[in-house]
Amino acid sequence: MTDTMAFDWRSFLLRWSGEWADSLPDGEGRSEDDEAARQSRWLGFPPASEERIAAMEERLGRRIPPSYREFLKVSDGWRHAGGFVWLLAGTGDAHWHNNESGLADMFEEYLDEDAGAEERRESDIWRRGLQLDVESDITHVLLDPEDVDEDGEWAVYTWASWRAAPPERHPHFLAFMRDMHREFHSLRAQPNDEEPVFANDTTRKLDAQVEEARLEALRGGWERAGAALEEAKGYGRPRAVGLGDQIRRLLGQTSTVYFDGLATDRQYAAELLPPLVAEHAAHSYRDDSTLTLHLRGADDDLVSLAYATLDQVRNGTYRYTAAGPFGQAVERARELARWGDTDGAWRTLINALPLWEPLGPDHLAPLGWVADPVLGPLLTPERGRELLSTPRGGQTGEAPRPAAGLDTSGLAWLAEPDPGNNRTSYRFVLVEGVEPEGLPGRLADGDGTVLTEPMAFWEARHRPPHDQREFSSYDDRALMAVGRAGTGWSFAFDGDPAPFDPRRFVSPAAAAGAGTRAVVVWSGLRTWHGEPFFHLSVARDGVEEYAFTYAAGEVRSSGEIPQALDPSGFFGGLEDSAEVERSLLEALTAEFGAHLPRHAIMNGRLHMFATRSWTRPPRDGETYAVIRMH
Repeated sequence: MTDTMAFDWRSFLLRWSGEWADSLPDGEGRSEDDEAARQSRWLGFPPASEERIAAMEERLGRRIPPSYREFLKVSDGWRHAGGFVWLLAGTGDAHWHNNESGLADMFEEYLDEDAGAEERRESDIWRRGLQLDVESDITHVLLDPEDVDEDGEWAVYTWASWRAAPPERHPHFLAFMRDMHREFHSLRAQPNDEEPVFANDTTRKLDAQVEEARLEALRGGWERAGAALEEAKGYGRPRAVGLGDQIRRLLGQTSTVYFDGLATDRQYAAELLPPLVAEHAAHSYRDDSTLTLHLRGADDDLVSLAYATLDQVRNGTYRYTAAGPFGQAVERARELARWGDTDGAWRTLINALPLWEPLGPDHLAPLGWVADPVLGPLLTPERGRELLSTPRGGQTGEAPRPAAGLDTSGLAWLAEPDPGNNRTSYRFVLVEGVEPEGLPGRLADGDGTVLTEPMAFWEARHRPPHDQREFSSYDDRALMAVGRAGTGWSFAFDGDPAPFDPRRFVSPAAAAGAGTRAVVVWSGLRTWHGEPFFHLSVARDGVEEYAFTYAAGEVRSSGEIPQALDPSGFFGGLEDSAEVERSLLEALTAEFGAHLPRHAIMNGRLHMFATRSWTRPPRDGETYAVIRMH
């Protein structure tokens, strides 16, 4: 409930009038009415008497809403309501619109047969609304007698064809006038050599508010700071957008974040240009013409830097660096993240954040790292809030509660549906006592196989292999991501394997387990292609110790399988294949103590390599095709 009746209209309108008068250049030609308003420092008119208001209400057949009524008691109309309404109606000019503009017909043409009551009600405002615009830049202002709140206030709708936007709703006349005051400020705040400096009590108050918001943000009070900056942004105050955009970017609100010139300021470019460029790269589809729009004011060197950074972001080679102890933590975090420990990487960054130092007074948080291909995937909205809530930049405050980790221990998460339900089959290899760098030597042909730079699975599948010139329909060379699988284990994971053929499958467990222990799992219990299946094989010192394969409703096994992994305990029935899969993965976790990092595999970027084929060579009489590329 809003007490619009208690609002001090006279003080508000006097302040607005004085600010408008002071903003006008000396000697500028203007109408007699505007010149009189400038000299009197009053944009309004004499107050409307109760008799005039009552006569107006009798003419309209309705009692007008409270805030408009109180306004008329102070000024019977208003000049320059914002930038595009030059005269606002008083008691004599307000009248029912009655589709005078013909807009009801236009808006009704856009309604289809499925349009709801709300859409139809909004289009009909042009028939029932009370028109308040008298002179304007083709801008309509209507009070809606059917959109009424509990205080009897009518909503105000404004619309201009040149704005290419639907009608804007203001909850009542007071809110509309406040918005028009903000619009006036926002337009005057743009620098113009021909106009006087736009400074007044309102701007000074808001600029002080921006500075306090900056300090509050560094103390961890980002919500309060964000609200204060958003208010100052509405008035067009410098710094408010650039500071607020940094908060919005860390919350994941990326679509309209441009940092308001800070990204092209040499003092801040190292931190703010990369996220600007990365957002462009994510949505540009190689059309770089729009990037120049956000580089206005940049010198040639900075434009060159922007395009060089764009190439690095697209190629996955951009690498964020920072100075001092925080920069050292960045390097440690990258090392953890590139091998899959995204939770550890995040905690490393957050723990060092109090030591971070801003590049200047308009820098609220480290941001360049969000464009780093390895570090960027660490960010989630929850983690963004944790970062923003952490005191930094020399300010003190209460440390926030840590955001929950994204990697639950174990393997059972693989049995849960992924977004889109696309992961119906997967395979992985666990190797004990071997670093991830050593996995290609155990799972690939030859000694020349090297790991790629960290990348996402979709990126890797769109990049043709550099050295492979021959492709066989009989081969099944897995493209696998590698990383650490907990204490003492490394993993190689393939989230989109080829179809499983138990007649030709050859487990890589023995080769992977030379001199150590290796575990191979291939699951398709929820596959869309053919019958469900599951394979497990375990090798030690290069020899397969035990294995079983469930396929076509049968289990084939070899070796002495531990009781906890005995397939008879899992495949009695497959009424719920997801539950069977979960039980198997939980048993494997308990048996080997390894896990796979969910967030790194699903959302991060990891080193990859292509293994040797998981199928045996063709036998005599078996047909296959070979494609050779020259």
